[in-house]
Amino acid sequence: EGVIAVLEELFNRAVDLQTASQDDAIGIELVKIILLTLPYLIASSSGEAVATLQQKASELLEKTDVVASTPHAFEGHVDPYPMSGDSGEKAMTAVSVISMLQRQLQEEASSGWQLKCIPRVYVPKVAPTADGDGEEANGDASKEFPKHSFPAINVPSTVVEGPRKLFPEMFFSLYADQEIESVPPTSNIASSLLRDAVVDTVNILDFNRIVVAKLLSEIDCFWAPGTFVKRSTAFDKLRSLQTEGKPTWKPEDVAIDSVFSQLFQLPMPEHRLVYYHSLITESCKIAPGAIAPSLGRAIRFLFRNVDSMDMELGYRFMEWFAHHLSNFEFRWKWAEWIPDLNLSDLHPKKAFIIGVLDKEIQLSFAKRVRDTLPQEYHLLIPASKEIESPPFKYAEDSMPFAKEGREVLGLLKKKAPESEIQPVLDVVHSEAVNHGVEPLIATTDVYATAICSIGSKSLSHALSTIDRCKERLHAVGPQSEAARRQIISSVFEFWSEHPGTAVNIVDKLLNYSIVTPMSVILWALQDHMDRGRALAKSETYELISITMKKMTNRVRQILRERDNFALDFSQRQAIDEALPRERESMRALFAAIEDAVAGVAEGAQDEMIERFDGEELEQTMIQGWGQRWAKVWRRKAIVEEGVVGEAAIGPLKEAPAPPEAVPEAVVAPADDDMDRVE
Repeated sequence: EGVIAVLEELFNRAVDLQTASQDDAIGIELVKIILLTLPYLIASSSGEAVATLQQKASELLEKTDVVASTPHAFEGHVDPYPMSGDSGEKAMTAVSVISMLQRQLQEEASSGWQLKCIPRVYVPKVAPTADGDGEEANGDASKEFPKHSFPAINVPSTVVEGPRKLFPEMFFSLYADQEIESVPPTSNIASSLLRDAVVDTVNILDFNRIVVAKLLSEIDCFWAPGTFVKRSTAFDKLRSLQTEGKPTWKPEDVAIDSVFSQLFQLPMPEHRLVYYHSLITESCKIAPGAIAPSLGRAIRFLFRNVDSMDMELGYRFMEWFAHHLSNFEFRWKWAEWIPDLNLSDLHPKKAFIIGVLDKEIQLSFAKRVRDTLPQEYHLLIPASKEIESPPFKYAEDSMPFAKEGREVLGLLKKKAPESEIQPVLDVVHSEAVNHGVEPLIATTDVYATAICSIGSKSLSHALSTIDRCKERLHAVGPQSEAARRQIISSVFEFWSEHPGTAVNIVDKLLNYSIVTPMSVILWALQDHMDRGRALAKSETYELISITMKKMTNRVRQILRERDNFALDFSQRQAIDEALPRERESMRALFAAIEDAVAGVAEGAQDEMIERFDGEELEQTMIQGWGQRWAKVWRRKAIVEEGVVGEAAIGPLKEAPAPPEAVPEAVVAPADDDMDRVE
């Protein structure tokens, strides 16, 4: 009785929140809590209370249907499969977790609340027989235990959202609703209950991935007998079990499915992606015979549908897959994907393969990765990628400014002062003017390329060289925006065979403020768009992502300091004045991305209109990449507005007054407590 009253109060608060704002997500979360509580409440009841609880639960379901069945405005932005793939069909229909849960409970109510997966922790009474055997069988169950009234709970009138912004949650599954049921179907309440329990375990115990992996390998111990098949049951055997009407749900599939649902959570996961990476790795180590086959089917499902997958999820899949293979000697059945090598580099599947191999090389080295691949893949890893330190282009006499480039390199290696380097750059400046080349761009290329060459030994070498030369690099930007972008061009040209390394170096240049976020955006999406083809390259997305991550983190950090009541109000006012400027800078970056990719999506980008030398299919694929980019970055812009926008943060508040100190009563110590001096 008492629990139902609390749930009804939570529902009233949810309705108030939903009425106040159609974009509210807290009310949806409250309704989700209500719906997930009902099955356990009913399953734990016994005797005469069951019928009453079932009736009240059904009445509550009628109320929650209003909230649960109403689509949220943001749902369209977090569809994991927003596009149709080559087959013309989506991998799965987008459905919100709360609407699916509502339908499942309504179906369960109509079938008498069987809730077969929930174990019953009580022992039903056994009817006594004439000789009294029943009383012995009942044991303690024959006694009437006292019942306690549920205490009153006051739900706060003001609902505090908490540190993490809430968004509608869409259901994601690798195995659900397929011909053979290795996980509960989406029509069964067990799919939501099992998923919720596993996800809570994963996200709450994130401080110890080894313990979590151990619990995931034992999830069949915590549910009703007969819910799962035996661990490590071969997938091929499930078909015969399904025909015989026996359980077919694999505990390994349920665990992996739940972890991937968090790894692929939009708009952002609960924890860092690497946590879910490491959790999957630990699970494979604990139960390789059980997890590896399930993981193999998951990988094949994801790759089969990568062309219809949300682009951000596609890159999460790419990063996880490369990271996972690096932990297991880069072993995978690459022969299965050989037919996809004949696709255009613009096709999402071919782009995925290229991106994975590049990331594997970053995590190891080219020769080792190539040795794990069939011969057909070797064209994707040419011998030039095996060169650890790229050649210095000014070593060739045929290059303009070759002599001066070698001199600058030698001076930087000797750590010569700028006074010795400047005369050499002055010569480059003069020759560039004579040849009709922008002099500052020429000198910047010579200087930046020399820095890249010195720093090619390791990232620490690159950082120390950049730090030593940062004053001259800093001076380039204010003189010429084109020269500032030339720094990025020089880095990517030098590391053309290893674009991931180039991205890492530009990341450091951003940290030093040598290049600006806007210069990176315009360099990638304007100067080097290549009529939209750049959007299919993983390094382009990675470069834009790290740039925008730095900017959004900066704005969020300013917001946190603005609301830090430990600071003086005057300090917080100064921060509050800086917030609009930084927010507008962030919006300008999102607008620049939107302008660039929207033109590609519509086939209206300037260079695409002027000249297109590919086939119609190629143009369609390029426009598809534009649509993927537009969807991802529009979503990210909406998320940031929901966190740092004017409507989200409100006016600056003064620190709450400290509570009045209550004087403590002075109690005379007992004689035994007094220190005695003998």
